[in-house]
Amino acid sequence: MMKSLSSDNKNLFDIANIVAGLGLLLSPWYLGYAAEPNAAPNAWIAGAAVVLIAVTALFAFHQAEDWASLAIGLWAALSPWLLGFADLSSATTAHVLAGLVVAVLAAMRLWFSGNRPFSTA
Repeated sequence: MMKSLSSDNKNLFDIANIVAGLGLLLSPWYLGYAAEPNAAPNAWIAGAAVVLIAVTALFAFHQAEDWASLAIGLWAALSPWLLGFADLSSATTAHVLAGLVVAVLAAMRLWFSGNRPFSTA
């Protein structure tokens, strides 16, 4: 049995990434940390990058987009501690949730698009 994703399922992954990216991009305003020097710019840049990559993947899919999404998702999830704003609970929650959603979706898409068998045993 081979694993694969239909193009409809791949589009759902991209749409979910767009939603997660927009959530992170807009979170400094709706969660009230837009004046924070490390948290807000990181949310704007990481969120915009996720949205841009996901929109690009809707039109022309390449595995490089999933690897980039995985890296950005992991960065977003870890950045509260790496950039020193983990004490801002709203910013930390937004970054960790959006980052994990993006990273997990990218990892799943990489796994399922490889056409590898479920088991080699």
